[in-house]
Amino acid sequence: MGQVVKSEVILSVYILSFLIGLPANLLSLYAFSVKIHLKPLPTDILLLNLNISDLLFLMILPLKMHEAASGMKWNLPEFLCSITSFTFFSTIYTSSLLLMAVSVVRYIAVAFPVTYHQLHKPVYAIIISAVIWLISAAHCSITFITQHHPSLSSKTSSVCYENFTQTQLEVLLPVRLEFFFVLCLAPLLICVFCYLRCITILYSRPRISRMRKQKAIGMAVGTLAVFLICVLPYNTSHLVGYIQGESPTWRYYTLLLSTFNTCIDPIIFYFSSSTFHCTSEKSIFRKHRLVSESQRQATNST
Repeated sequence: MGQVVKSEVILSVYILSFLIGLPANLLSLYAFSVKIHLKPLPTDILLLNLNISDLLFLMILPLKMHEAASGMKWNLPEFLCSITSFTFFSTIYTSSLLLMAVSVVRYIAVAFPVTYHQLHKPVYAIIISAVIWLISAAHCSITFITQHHPSLSSKTSSVCYENFTQTQLEVLLPVRLEFFFVLCLAPLLICVFCYLRCITILYSRPRISRMRKQKAIGMAVGTLAVFLICVLPYNTSHLVGYIQGESPTWRYYTLLLSTFNTCIDPIIFYFSSSTFHCTSEKSIFRKHRLVSESQRQATNST
């Protein structure tokens, strides 16, 4: 593995993603927390969950940095390896499923506005988010099974969730293939369909503002960028690995692309949520400031 993976490159990518992703996602979390208290929309709730998923990923990233700084050797307790692997992979798939859900909601809002207003209660978005977290966690529990099941675990490995035995691969490779089709390819195709339809419908309506059309295109491009750059290459390694009967040697480098997910998602937050509108009275930060000022004036008057 040391001959294939350059730990300096991996460490550099992790540090860059952490330095860019953490402040961007903390700012997003603040904006969402304010908006949720005012008037939450379904997309705001779904994107808040995506924001939380990114922050969970960033929380375990220092452990991956330590791994890279140690020459890709895992010198920390074994249970931290399991938690790190589970969080690392589950956030990747939580992200793709949430982006798919956002695309479906936006498509319904544009194509079927009456149905959207009937179903746009926040409780439905909360239920969808919970189901997505459960699906992602259930699938990625394979990380615990592979490392701790008595018939599969290997106590001789000095690396974290790599260098699998043949017995582990016989279980892991078919599961990865299912990941490729169910958690990557299907959400990608759904997103492509929904956003192409959204753009087509918006451009067929002359009364729709140019800004709204541009934001729809920006949302579509940003979402597809996440899938094509951050999700698809890694999941393609699942398909190739199943065909070859082993993990591809380049698989770990595709995981590096997944770390950039936390940097691209805040761009999607801007294009997809009313939380980040920065015009006149619609600015969430301006609203929050006005509320604070009114409260302060009321306090002074008393």
